[in-house]
Amino acid sequence: AGIGKCVAMDLARRNARTILACRSRERGQAAVEEIRAATGNPAVVLRLLDTSSLASVRAFASAVLREESRLDVLVNNAGVTGLPFAITSEGFEQTFATNYLGPFLLTNLLLG
Repeated sequence: AGIGKCVAMDLARRNARTILACRSRERGQAAVEEIRAATGNPAVVLRLLDTSSLASVRAFASAVLREESRLDVLVNNAGVTGLPFAITSEGFEQTFATNYLGPFLLTNLLLG
């Protein structure tokens, strides 16, 4: 939703292979179908990613590096605010993990 969906829509309109990295399979698949229908671009795909989980970030990056021949643009758009204090299973404060640690790790893993 929001800025991320608008960016994905614009990239798909430019006929780019576009990977939507989403936490929710249901919402992500709905966005994929909407973007494909609006742009006529069948190369819009969903991959699951939870940036609050460093294990999820590592798995996502590994799959992208394995499956994609190149990566031209990375848009780190995940973010949360106003969550109650919580610690992730990896021991980090959830908002900090989601907004900073996950995107930082993802970017560094994909730099190659």
